[in-house]
Amino acid sequence: MTRRLLWFLGGLILSALNAWAHPVAQGAMDIVLWTDRIEVRARVSNEEAFVAEAFGEKSQENATLEKVWRQHGQYLLTHLHLSVDEIAVIGRVIEIVPPKETRPEALIGYVLQFDLPLDRRPPVRLRIEEDVLNEFVFAPGNRWEASYIVRIAHGKEVMREGLLLTSRQPLSFDLAAAGEGRNKSESRLQKWEMALAFLRHGIAHILGGYDHLLFVAGLVLAVASLWDLLKVVTAFTVAHTITLTLAVLDVVRLSDRIVEPMIAASIVFVALQNLFAPARSRGWTRLVVAFGFGLFHGLGFAGGLLHAMEGMQGVAIATAIAAFSVGVELGHQVVALPLFAGMQLTRAYSRRSSDPERIPRWLLRAGSSAICVAGGVYLVAALR
Repeated sequence: MTRRLLWFLGGLILSALNAWAHPVAQGAMDIVLWTDRIEVRARVSNEEAFVAEAFGEKSQENATLEKVWRQHGQYLLTHLHLSVDEIAVIGRVIEIVPPKETRPEALIGYVLQFDLPLDRRPPVRLRIEEDVLNEFVFAPGNRWEASYIVRIAHGKEVMREGLLLTSRQPLSFDLAAAGEGRNKSESRLQKWEMALAFLRHGIAHILGGYDHLLFVAGLVLAVASLWDLLKVVTAFTVAHTITLTLAVLDVVRLSDRIVEPMIAASIVFVALQNLFAPARSRGWTRLVVAFGFGLFHGLGFAGGLLHAMEGMQGVAIATAIAAFSVGVELGHQVVALPLFAGMQLTRAYSRRSSDPERIPRWLLRAGSSAICVAGGVYLVAALR
């Protein structure tokens, strides 16, 4: 049992060594169809370019920002796969627009041009795939990735928007049947497709976010009933949904130098509360803690979504945020429910012993101690 605990503790510490808990770079793409070509106007985050430069084979210590941006344009061409009617088309970078600010989520603009073969004009079906950053390991078993909010237009006419492109979720688009809003049923179908895409994205996002998982685990260790579990996790979800929405709408923005340490501090706080004030780890006190720190976790979720969603209609933004938040809640429950079930089983087993509270008490202390150490390491990394 001691050896298993040490392995568990070591895994948590390794997971916390990275100050950035979400290895997902957010961006946006406008795919514009013309008679003889397809233009991909990509807006990628500084973070994406910096990660590719830092871990890439051609990484240089004294590379200028201009050179990093230029190299990343070529990198995009090799990791963005565009095919028209099942025929791959090769592109080139024709324009680079530097970001207006230096923050990691600030977006660099790229215009990539893909010339259509003569026998594929006009094209019938478009497919786009990407594996940007997938070759770089963020942590054991967790790779970097990039995701893009996509809008498709024919010249100046927007046909679809709010589509989500990830390495696990390529996009296929029937150009012959395109045209959002042709009828109400098609419009509803497109909104459902967008909602489902962001729902899946929310689930994947939370399962790859060690900071949120540690915080939720700390909350779950102290709950006594299923109703308490649902209340505390839902309070956390509601809080981070509020700040996520406000951040995407550019109402509230905080520096990562504040948000990341606060997220790390939240992990340490709930673990210490479990250890030294277990009576306050339940009830309204814990709900206030979950909600208060959840506000900072929501700002951590926001990332580059503000800029990535730029230009989307209000209904599309609302649908994306709502679906993403539901996905995050489902991701929480995927972790919380099995952990809670395990705790309940240990409580049932312990009732057979002479000291019914011994095993649950030991598990609470051991688990909270491990979470506290992992959160402390993460906090030190976030403060650097």
